[in-house]
Amino acid sequence: MNKALLFLSIFVFLGVQTLFSQRLGNPTKKMGGFNTANRQQNDSVKNSGKINVTLSGKTTYTDYKRFSHTNDTTYIDTTLSLQKEYKFNYLRKDIFELLEFHNQGQAFNNLGYSFNTISRLPDIGFTAKQASYLEVEDIAYYEVPTPTTEILYRTGLQQGQVLDALFTLNFSKRLNVAVAYKGLRSLGAYRRALVSNGNFRGSFQYRTKKNKYQIKGHLTSQDFFHQESGGLTPEALATFIENDPDFQNKTRFDVNLLASESQFDGSRTYIEQSYKLLASKDTIHKKDFSNLKIGHIYTSEEKSYEFIQSGLTEDFFGAANSAGPGKKRAESKLLNNELNLEFNSKYVLGKFKAKANFTNYSYGYDTILNSSSAVNKLKIEGNAISFGADWNAKIKNFQLNADASITPGKGRLSGNYLKAEAVFKKDSIFRMKGTLLVSSKASNFNTLLHQSEYDAYNWQNNFSNVNTRDLGFDFVSKWINASLNFTNLDNYTYFDENSQPQQYASQITYLKVKANKEFKLGKFALDNTFMYQNVSSGSTVFRVPEFVSRNTLYYTDYWFKGKPLLVNIGITFKYFTAYAANAYNPLLAEFRLQNEQQIGFPTFDVFFNAQVRRTRLYFKVDNATSDFTSKNYFSAPNYPYRDLTIRFGLVWNWFI
Repeated sequence: MNKALLFLSIFVFLGVQTLFSQRLGNPTKKMGGFNTANRQQNDSVKNSGKINVTLSGKTTYTDYKRFSHTNDTTYIDTTLSLQKEYKFNYLRKDIFELLEFHNQGQAFNNLGYSFNTISRLPDIGFTAKQASYLEVEDIAYYEVPTPTTEILYRTGLQQGQVLDALFTLNFSKRLNVAVAYKGLRSLGAYRRALVSNGNFRGSFQYRTKKNKYQIKGHLTSQDFFHQESGGLTPEALATFIENDPDFQNKTRFDVNLLASESQFDGSRTYIEQSYKLLASKDTIHKKDFSNLKIGHIYTSEEKSYEFIQSGLTEDFFGAANSAGPGKKRAESKLLNNELNLEFNSKYVLGKFKAKANFTNYSYGYDTILNSSSAVNKLKIEGNAISFGADWNAKIKNFQLNADASITPGKGRLSGNYLKAEAVFKKDSIFRMKGTLLVSSKASNFNTLLHQSEYDAYNWQNNFSNVNTRDLGFDFVSKWINASLNFTNLDNYTYFDENSQPQQYASQITYLKVKANKEFKLGKFALDNTFMYQNVSSGSTVFRVPEFVSRNTLYYTDYWFKGKPLLVNIGITFKYFTAYAANAYNPLLAEFRLQNEQQIGFPTFDVFFNAQVRRTRLYFKVDNATSDFTSKNYFSAPNYPYRDLTIRFGLVWNWFI
């Protein structure tokens, strides 16, 4: 958390320095200026959902732009809404399909799965530590007319807090730089539950006057340190379920591990640039061939994971034969260079990009960790070349997109990838989207090669590629929002009851249907989200609850004369049907199968949120009814979900 405070100090200094280095105009004309004649309009939401702010000259809220990895444009949003309530958590996204552990940032079990956004290449694995890892697609780029800062603060559990700070400015209309850091330190209610995470990212983008040359990129450095408890002991678990009044202090519960920790680190350099060889202001209907562009994308990423113990605990993990290694980390390195050629043409109905990727990868260890291990290979490494194309076209109300690549050969990176989507939009009435994803790639590297000082955690596998086929439909309208995904999986890779990686010999068939509808009556509203899931084949290894629901009853209104304060008050009920949720293995940082415990429970969360100008204030009571209900709430076997917890925080934007 010291890093977070350091970055906050830097951002505040930069913001104040920029403020006093500029000649200030009429403050009521600044972004979000508090003009008493027009108070209720500043940083507020109209019935249409649009932001309405008082600005100077020609500057509007739409000038404060945020770009995604694929260049989709949104705006820095300072409004208060129910969706902001759902996203006010450590991940800063809606976690409807995730089940949190009791301490924020610790781990997340799955209530549902999405296969329409899987990556083209396999990963290092240790997936429980990567829930909050920021991938290439998670990094944002900006364009702002004035220096802009955003601060998120949220209290931790027992001791600690979350701080996410962003500072971005444009040195000119064509050059933007952004720096951000998210830091978390939270002690947790139970023993050995400390979480200390850090996500640093810095991004930039630049273009020449006529956009002939464009470049953008980012740097990330991420670290995740967790104490590992192994969950409650059998005796402590029984005491928790019986709600023994002598054990209201959760630190009195015994845990399985007393001197175990894990460390996951990652760093990445990403640069994407293009040069336009042929430019034309004419549309593709006037030119057969236009906007010829060559491009290059450079990605260098390193990840590492280590399970750290001051002494071996054979009674929990089994027999051990340590080779006395000095370095126990599993490390992966990925270097990828993409060359592409892009053009517009009426013969392809839009934009077409041909691409070739040259990839070098390495994963493994520096030495043998177990003296009795049969593993005879320290690393998985090699090179691969892939070829592919992107296609984007617009035909009347239809937007068509496709992304395809193939990696020939017999190496670990060999496989194929295809994602196609068709979007139909009828003005602002409704939007429909159909997607198809077909993928074949190796399973994560830690399922192929793993070493440990414990005998049972050493393996060297030659698994087949995991084949994924996902067909999805989305419908968004003023009446209802709904989605359907139908997924087939071949060679599904999982960890069995003994924490050994396995591949399922048959096909898994998975159906997920989700719907959302909000009903409004005056100042009150009821927001409902339901998800139905069915695994018709492969349910012995692929497990999800049949039903998941979230229902929020809330009240929204402006308070006080002049409407300076917008409040959002409500209660959220969430429930999922009981299922054999996967158990957490702290040594592997993975979830494994288990057949001993069914998990499924309701929770009630109460919230009081408010907005004053560009500041959103959040006050929340998690699991508010835990003192009156039976102690049957768990995030995973042996890991209780959080008891009644009071949290508060804020999100604050400055536009200098």
